[in-house]
Amino acid sequence: MSVQVRLGTTLRSLAPDYRPADGLTVELASPESVQALAERLGLPLDEIKIVVLNGRRVPWSALAADGDRVGFFPALGGG
Repeated sequence: MSVQVRLGTTLRSLAPDYRPADGLTVELASPESVQALAERLGLPLDEIKIVVLNGRRVPWSALAADGDRVGFFPALGGG
C-alpha cells in the first residue's frame, strides 16, 4: 500500500532526493494518520500549516490509505 506525498517550497529541502515533479512515494503497512506520516518523513510539524489529503484540507488525525495523495505545506506569504 502506498501514498503519494507532495511538499511545499521550504519543506522540500528536508526530504533527500525530493523531486517536485514526482513527489515522494511512501509505503504504508496500514492506513496512517497524516501526522504520523509527516513525523516518519522527519518533517517539522510546527512548520506545516496546511495538510491536504486528496485535494481537501484535513486535520492531523486524518488517515491516509492506499492510493491517496497527501500534501504538506508551510505558511504561505505574499504581497
